[in-house]
Formats: sequence, C-alpha cells, structure tokens
Amino acid sequence: MQKQMSNFLKVPLFFALFILLGLSFGFITFKILSFSRTVEVPSLTDLTMLEANEALSKTGLYLKIEGEDFDPSIQTGHIIRQDVPPGNKVKEKRSIKVIVSKGPRISSVPQLVHETLADAESLLMQKGISIGKVIYVHDESVEKGKIVAQKPEPHERLSENITVLVSLGPHELIYFCPDFINKSIEDAQEIAEKMGLSVESKGPGNIVSSQKPKPGTLVKNTDKLYLELKEGTIND
Repeated sequence: MQKQMSNFLKVPLFFALFILLGLSFGFITFKILSFSRTVEVPSLTDLTMLEANEALSKTGLYLKIEGEDFDPSIQTGHIIRQDVPPGNKVKEKRSIKVIVSKGPRISSVPQLVHETLADAESLLMQKGISIGKVIYVHDESVEKGKIVAQKPEPHERLSENITVLVSLGPHELIYFCPDFINKSIEDAQEIAEKMGLSVESKGPGNIVSSQKPKPGTLVKNTDKLYLELKEGTIND
C-alpha cells in the first residue's frame, strides 16, 4: 500500500518538473532570440545620402529619408538633421530617419525667357527649386524649344510653382510654291520672306534659273527654298 502511494506521488512530481524545465528552456530561448546589441549612432549632418548610408551600414543601422527642407547653410542633397542625435545608443538594425536639404530658399525668380527648357531647369536646380508646369505654345518670334514667358515674372517673390511657356515655333502655313524662275534673287528672297520660307542660293549670277521645290508644289512656311542662279537679265 505504501509502495503504491509512493508511485502515485511520483507522477505529479515528474509532471511538475517537466513543466518547470519547459518554462525555463522557453525563457532562455526568448532571451537569446530577443537579444540585440546596442550601437552608437554616428553624426549624419552635412553628409550625402551615399556617405550617410555607408556610415550607418558600418554600425548595423539603416537610413530612411523622412523628408526635405530648405536650409541656407547645408548644400542641396546633404542631410540637415536626424531623428536620433549622434552619440545615442540604439539597438542595431534600426532605421535612422533624416531630413535632406533643398538648399537655400530663394526670394525671387531668375530670368528664364529665351532660355531652353533644359538650361532653365539646370539654373533653377542650383537654387533648390524646380519647374512645376510646362505649357507649349506657338510663337512667331521666339525660337522653337525656348521659353516664351514665365510665372512668377523675373525677380518676383516665389510664392507658387513656376510655370513656363515653351515655344513650338510659328504656326505652320501651307502654300503653293510660287514660280521664281527668271526672277531676280532680290525679288525671290522678298517673296519667300513674306511666306516664311528660308532661301539658299548658289551660282554666279543674280537670276533664278531653277528652283526646288518646283512651282505649284505644296510647301510649309518652315521649309527651305533652293535656288540656282545664272548670269543675265530678267528678260532673258
């Protein structure tokens, strides 16, 4: 009877010991898995994105761009500030958030009219701003691809996105090509200029002997007229 009682008490004892060992093992495992070494956060101020990423990688940290802001003293594309001050201790594999400089805030807009769109964008980029809207329009006086107008106007305060009008050149007009043969080069150039045609001539004289395009051919005001010249008079 006493032996049976002893065996009966052993069962819950072993069961309790098994639970205790399981809990201890789980606690130790959790501690091992949750353990992460702490590292010191480096200073990222005035570094480029590449330089900051390299500095953080060495300590097991990651870079995260939180936003951009104007700064008169920090070059465009360099870091202004970070969310965790340098020298603080954090667990590795954490992201450090940074604000990137857009350069100094300009108070007025430079002259962009008659610049190409590419040149205007490059000029504004140096000042930390960009073109917000581009509108293409035909213009009789401004060369194709160059800026006709801008808003805000030059030297006005910048209070909105910059909008520029870019020239598509003059409207295309279609004509029947006149007959220039046996006309003087002066008369031919005068007629061609009124039609918007450019003229290229060659030959020793001042009288048109042949032309390209031929008379009656459809031409546009942006086309070029090629004239062969000869010696002689208009009545020849």
